[in-house]
Order: sequence, then C-alpha cells, then structure tokens
Amino acid sequence: MSEAVVSSLAAPQRRAKARPVTQDAPLARYAVIGISVVFLLIFLFAPLAVVFTEALSKGYAAFVEVFREPDAIAAVKLTLFVAAIVVPANLIFGLAAAWSIAKFSFPGKSLLITLIDLPFSVSPVVSGLIYVLVFGAQGLFGKWLTAHDVQIIFAVPGIVLATIFVTFPFIARELIPLMQEQGTVEEEAALTLGASGFKTFLTVTLPNVKWGLLYGVLLCNARAMGEFGAVSVVSGHIRGLTNTIPLQVEILYNEYNNVAAFALSVLLASLALVTLGLKTFLEWRHADALAGRARRH
Repeated sequence: MSEAVVSSLAAPQRRAKARPVTQDAPLARYAVIGISVVFLLIFLFAPLAVVFTEALSKGYAAFVEVFREPDAIAAVKLTLFVAAIVVPANLIFGLAAAWSIAKFSFPGKSLLITLIDLPFSVSPVVSGLIYVLVFGAQGLFGKWLTAHDVQIIFAVPGIVLATIFVTFPFIARELIPLMQEQGTVEEEAALTLGASGFKTFLTVTLPNVKWGLLYGVLLCNARAMGEFGAVSVVSGHIRGLTNTIPLQVEILYNEYNNVAAFALSVLLASLALVTLGLKTFLEWRHADALAGRARRH
C-alpha cells in the first residue's frame, strides 16, 4: 500500500482525535443547560417562592404569631425531641453496622446489608402500618401492652420507632463504602503497636470517616424532622401531643389556615436549605480529605 493511501486513511482519524469528546455543538450545550435551569425553576424554586410568599401574605406579624400558638410550639418541640432520640440511635447503629460489615467477615453479612437497605424499598406508610399491626391495641403485642398500661401506637414511642425505621439506613450506607475503601491496614498497624481495639477506633477509624459520618448524620436528621408517611400512621394526629411539624402543616392546610400552614412549611423549607448548604460543605471537606489521604499514600 502506498504512503499516499495510508496518509489519506489516517487523516480522518487524526482529525477525530483532535476534537475533544466534551466539545459539543453550542446549540446542544445551551439546550441541555436551558432544560436543567427550567426544570429547577419549575420544580424547585417556584414551590419555594410560593411557600415563602403565602407565609408572608398577611404580613410579618401574622407570620410570627403562628409560632406562638400552643399547638405549633408543641409540634416543634415534639419534632426536635424525636430527632434528638432518633439521630443518636442511628449514629450508634450506623457506626456498629459499618464497622462490622467493612472490617469483618461473618455468616449473614449479605443479609445484614439487605436488611439495612429495607427501608429504602418499603413505603413509609407500610412501615407505619406494620408497627400498628405489631403494637396496636389489636396487634401482636397489643393485649400485653394494654394489660401493662403501655401505649406505643398513637403516642410518642410509636413516632420514635417509626422514625428510626425510615432513617436508620442513612448513616450506615454512608459509612460502609467509605470504610471498605479504607481497608484494615491502618487498624492492623495500630493494633500491632499495642493500641487497644477501642483506642484504635477512636484514633484511627473515627477520624478517617468523620466527614462521611457528619454527612450521614445531617441527612438522617433532615429525614427525621421531615418524615410524614410513617409518622402519620402511628401518631393518631392528636393536637398538642402527637403532631410533628409535617402533621401540623397538613391539619392547618385542611382547615384552610393557609398562613399558618405555610409558615410552618417555611420552617421545614429553611431546614432543607440549611441542610443543602451543610451538605455541600461536607462534600467539599470530604473530597478534600480523600485527596489529602491519597497524597499521603
């Protein structure tokens, strides 16, 4: 084959390689960006704008007055109380589950991972119904609980249990891949140097996963404070007693008290915005920590 023929065949390949794969046509690039912006405006920013506008539709004084109502105060207190129980409980479970799955081999490991993912595949309403069937008056343990004057369903304990169920995967699923990626080399080195297992956990394992742990805690707290489906089933909607903020919003909206409903929604929306900001910060610190760890190795 002549050199001219070879050169003519190779020319298109050189021209194809000269163009970066990310260099799309300007029209396609602007179209994709435009679709993304329009989608965000319609489904994210527009609802947020409506929430804040409706909450302030009758003035700032009416907005503030909502948070002085006894039922609203009780809903906020209950939401914070439930989150104060759920987040530490999931923190302990998430650390224990991630540590055992990432650092050890044992029978039933795959089953444990599947069970951790179970709340992601079960509807929150169904999970709340399961607690009713187990702890309700006509449930599996209902007669025993009634005989011993213990109330779980339509009371705070039921709300706590239902919220724990829907939130416990968040911390564990955030830590498991992170601990698996880190391996066991550093822990084995610390144990070889004479450190105890608990000291190794505090000085080696925990610092390596602190940003991922904080990220999981943040997501768990946001879901705990905003959970509606499971809590709605087990709470009984008792004003001033078993209504969390999302349930109180539903009641106020059904009563056509739009200002109060949207005012409490502003509280949840503000929590979401703060969560988003902290999430971005933690992702940045986590990525920076991984880059520093890669440089050290």
